[in-house]
Amino acid sequence: MFTHFETGSKVFLDFSVTIPKMARGFESKSVEQQQAEMEDRRKPSGPSLTREQQEQNRKREGLLLSRTRLSRELQATTNPQRRQMLTSAIEELDLQVASLQRVEI
Repeated sequence: MFTHFETGSKVFLDFSVTIPKMARGFESKSVEQQQAEMEDRRKPSGPSLTREQQEQNRKREGLLLSRTRLSRELQATTNPQRRQMLTSAIEELDLQVASLQRVEI
């Protein structure tokens, strides 16, 4: 609903609407649910990896990132010598990645 009033030659409309109040506690239930979900995500789902396994996974991920970067460079370069160097580097990274098996639980 709206009301209007006039002052001189101008007409003003008032569109103020009252919003019914939400039941108290509705929002807090949502917050509690979100907090419970976050807590469940933080809990380890099984035995954790050893430091050596974590380090091996980090090294493998780093090698894969380097390989991705070199692959993009290889696609962008036109110099044959640079292409050969990048191809050799990618092959070396592939060997290193193959030697590091991903450790999973």
